[in-house]
Amino acid sequence: MPTGDFAPGLDEIERLAREALARIPEPFASHLPDIILQVEDWPSRELLDDMGIADPYELIGLYEGRPVGEKSVEDFAVLPDRILLFRRPLLDEWAETGVGLAELINHVVVHEVGHHFGLSDEQMEAIEQAMD
Repeated sequence: MPTGDFAPGLDEIERLAREALARIPEPFASHLPDIILQVEDWPSRELLDDMGIADPYELIGLYEGRPVGEKSVEDFAVLPDRILLFRRPLLDEWAETGVGLAELINHVVVHEVGHHFGLSDEQMEAIEQAMD
């Protein structure tokens, strides 16, 4: 549950996300150094519209890029892979669920990394358990 007078800012969310990313085990970790991690307060209206999402609170994280298994040497002039986290929806879920903020961010980071590798929910859960 939230404590103190102020909600964590973008820098604190990013710090927790980078810590989670640093704990991703091998063989996945060696494929992550080029992924951009970005934290924003809200998803853009354009992004929400593109995804068919009306409520910005419904999107707390997003992987943008091509999963590792779908990459090709013919891919050039492609934007780098990116994991986006959205602070305000994250904080809302944190307040509603009572899950620790670090734990919630860890879960979202693992889920988005899982998209990078094309993993199933069961495989993502196994990674989370290995990080505990």
